[in-house]
Amino acid sequence: MTLCISLSARPSNNGTRFHNHLYEQLGLNWIYKAFAPTDLALAIAGVRGLGIRGCAVSMPYKEDVIALVDAMDPSATAIDSVNTIVNDGGRLTAYNTDYTAIEQLLERNAVPASHSVLLRGSGGMAKATAAALRDAGFKDVTVIARNEPAGRALAGLYGFAWRAALPGPGAAQADMLINVTPVGMAGGPDAGSLSFPQEAVDAAKVVFDVVALPAETPLIRAARAAGKAVITGAEVATIQALEQFVLYTGIRPSDEQVRAAEDFMRAQ
Repeated sequence: MTLCISLSARPSNNGTRFHNHLYEQLGLNWIYKAFAPTDLALAIAGVRGLGIRGCAVSMPYKEDVIALVDAMDPSATAIDSVNTIVNDGGRLTAYNTDYTAIEQLLERNAVPASHSVLLRGSGGMAKATAAALRDAGFKDVTVIARNEPAGRALAGLYGFAWRAALPGPGAAQADMLINVTPVGMAGGPDAGSLSFPQEAVDAAKVVFDVVALPAETPLIRAARAAGKAVITGAEVATIQALEQFVLYTGIRPSDEQVRAAEDFMRAQ
């Protein structure tokens, strides 16, 4: 049996259900498990030493793991962020499929590059999102991050603006809101909170929440209630997990198989 795992501060069953369902559909003797490591370096050493084939990496480890791998694929090098590790006989290569997911969803939803954007967050996922926005031609983007060094660095890397706080009442808002923070994530201290104020939601045309659990975050629920176009973290999770599956197994499932795995993942 071949083992793949995920490492996250707050493990969910999303990836576990998606991958294991595909393994079963395709008749693969593989299994996928989720873990919350107490020591990241030892966890990655375990991936190497135990012959674990693949390892998904989630918040807050997407940057810290860089020092622990042997090679960086261009997809990870370009944004200094990792969400996938592939183990080839003890050699660990890092990839990033988050960028691919964001890129595909912006295109699939036909979001105009002329839209102004508020991007809240400055971590590894924010890097992938900012890179996808830049490469899709978005120019009017403001990074919102309380961590000034990280926020300024991210904004400067992609030629965007930075500010420390969300727009206050009466301030100019944006056409698209993107949340790449844990605000609204199930099990977290801000699980019931909106990552953007209601005024910003009401002024937006598109609301994008990268948080995948729950599939309907407070921000997504507020946006639907306001009649806005939405892009969900569950959609991001499906695409990035699919690309991870391909990296691990070398097999690209059919669209029908992916839809079945996605339905199974969301039925929990």
